[in-house]
Amino acid sequence: MDSLKTLYVTDLDGTLLNKSAAVSPRSCEILNGLIRDGMLLTYATARSLSSASLVTRGLSLSVPVITYNGAFLMNPNTKEALDFVGFRQDETQKAKRVMDELGISPLVYAVIGGREQVSWNIFKENEGIQNYLSRRRGDKRLRPLRGEEELYEGEIFYFTCIGNREELLPLYEVFRKDPDYACHFQKELYQPEHWCEIMPAQATKEKAVRKLKQMLACDQVVAFGDSYNDIPLFQIADRCYAVENAVDELKALATGIIESNERDGVAEWLLKNAADKGQKKNT
Repeated sequence: MDSLKTLYVTDLDGTLLNKSAAVSPRSCEILNGLIRDGMLLTYATARSLSSASLVTRGLSLSVPVITYNGAFLMNPNTKEALDFVGFRQDETQKAKRVMDELGISPLVYAVIGGREQVSWNIFKENEGIQNYLSRRRGDKRLRPLRGEEELYEGEIFYFTCIGNREELLPLYEVFRKDPDYACHFQKELYQPEHWCEIMPAQATKEKAVRKLKQMLACDQVVAFGDSYNDIPLFQIADRCYAVENAVDELKALATGIIESNERDGVAEWLLKNAADKGQKKNT
C-alpha cells in the first residue's frame, strides 16, 4: 500500500469540465465520494474563484483552490485569500506602456478597497471582450470605465487581452521572454478569439501548487491537464495525466493519457487508481 500523502490537482476547462463548461453529474458523484473518503483534491485554473465556483457547483471541495493561474490560493468555502501575488508598480507601468504602444486595451484585474475588481474601458470593447462580459452578467467584480484614467488603480495582479491572433501575438512575444512576467497565449475554448494573459512571474500554477503542497504537508503531487498552460504544472508533478483531448505537447510530458473531458476522464481515473493504490484516505 502506498502511504504517501498525495495532493491531486486538476485543471478545469478542457480537463475536468466538459464541453458545456460543467462538471458532469457522474464526475461530481465520484469526486465527492473520494473527497468524503479523505482525498485531497483541488483545482488550478485561470478562472476567478467566482467563475470557478459556478462551473464546479456540486463539488464539495475543502482543500484550498488555485485561481487566476496561481495569483491566488483561496479557501473555496469562506472565499478567503490565503496567498496573493500582485504586480510591483514598475511591472504594471511596463505592461501598460507595451499595451499602449500596441494599441491594446486590457481587462485589468485588481484588488481595490479590499474587493476584487475587473476594470475595462467601455469605449475600447471589441467582440471578444463583449463575449467575455456577456457570460458574466451580474458579476459584482465588473467595473466599467469611461476611459483609461482609472484603469490601472489598486493592487493589480492580472491582465487579460482578448482579440485576434495577429493582434495579440506581438504582445505575447514581448512578455513570454521577460523574466518578470508569466504569459499565456491561446485560443479561447468556447469562442473564436485568442487570449493573452499576463501575470507576475511568481503567479503560476506550479508555484501555487508548491505552496499548497507545503501547506498541507503532502509528499507528492498528481496533476491533470489539457493545454499549454499546464506544461509547467506537469513538469513539477510527481505524476501527471493528460486527458485524451489534450494538446500533443502536454501529452508528450504525461505519465499517461486518460479518457477525455467528455468521458469523465479525471474522475474515472481517480476512482480506479486512487482506490487501487490505497490512496483514497490521506491521514
